[in-house]
Amino acid sequence: MKNKPAYAIASVDAALLLASLLQQEGAMRVTDVAARLGVSVSTAHRLLGMLVYRDFAEQLPDRRYTAGPVLGRGGLRPAPVTRLREAAVPHLRHLVDTVGETANAMVLAGSDVRFVATVESPQVLRVGDRTGRTLPAHLSSGGKAVLATMDAEQLAAHLEPLGATGAARLQRELRTVRRRRFAVNDQATEPGLVAVGVAVPAAGGVTGAALSLAAPAARFSRDLAASWGSALAGAADAVARDLSAAG
Repeated sequence: MKNKPAYAIASVDAALLLASLLQQEGAMRVTDVAARLGVSVSTAHRLLGMLVYRDFAEQLPDRRYTAGPVLGRGGLRPAPVTRLREAAVPHLRHLVDTVGETANAMVLAGSDVRFVATVESPQVLRVGDRTGRTLPAHLSSGGKAVLATMDAEQLAAHLEPLGATGAARLQRELRTVRRRRFAVNDQATEPGLVAVGVAVPAAGGVTGAALSLAAPAARFSRDLAASWGSALAGAADAVARDLSAAG
């Protein structure tokens, strides 16, 4: 599993996470930043000041901060990502309470999935926060769950870069995902990490989203996959209902 470095620099970690949040979720107030990072308002202000200095952020006329020229404001559309996160987090918390493993929300971004929210397991040995990170869609559990919902034309763009052998392998796996209604990532992206994912039904202007449960491989068995898939499916439907109601 990919965990924090032994000698992690907290301020650097906070600044990098903040840059990701500004790019993914759009403009934020200083108080919003402080709440999201769990830091004081003065610390949030200093972090934003450094990002502005290095062109990773810029201040708007209404005093909010947004992604700067270095980040290009590319990638995901901020409004749907913010709505997805707000709708998903309560259900991620319920999943963690029920299953005891780390729960994530993610959204398709090109050929990758980008994690937009994580609620960590309370267990000492656990999968950590993945917010802001990306994984190849064809390898991750949530990515495969989203790909399995696509029609042939949409899927073709994701199959082409994999070559004939890789495309055939993925198509076989997606048939299994459609039959089971959940996808599994068994250490394909990180040694020692297993995840189960399901797609979130399109709702409220949010498409290409997924939820996942992730755990150390030592604590996972194939017998758990179906029950995790069922719990995730219930959460995904609830997220879609909340998105529809908010939209």
